[in-house]
Amino acid sequence: MHIDGACQCGQITYDAEVDPDNVSICHCTDCQRLTGSAYRVTVSARADRFQITTGEPKLYVKIADNGRRRNQFFCPNCGSPIYATGQDEDTHQVGIRLGTVNQRRRLRPQSQIWCSSELPWSQNLGDLPRRDAD
Repeated sequence: MHIDGACQCGQITYDAEVDPDNVSICHCTDCQRLTGSAYRVTVSARADRFQITTGEPKLYVKIADNGRRRNQFFCPNCGSPIYATGQDEDTHQVGIRLGTVNQRRRLRPQSQIWCSSELPWSQNLGDLPRRDAD
């Protein structure tokens, strides 16, 4: 599936080919901090199927608990997380942040990881009051 996307301010844009069945939720504490939210939703793409089309993202290297280095790319202007990739053996895969994907409504998560770190309320949102706008 072809996707495109951008950061909040539009300074960084990209195109990619993704497998719509390769969307996941990560509940790890690193992802909670990096997104400022309860979890991170990512659609994976092969590195050779992903390209930045406008702008140049800023890089932050996060060293995970297992010692692996993860390259976190974000917009230097608005701060939106755009994508992540690993180093060494992990460079062939790009994790695109679902919130930046223009076609995000068509991409449904298929799995969850690091569930031991999930916030206890994150799976039970159905009973919360809802409204469309403020």
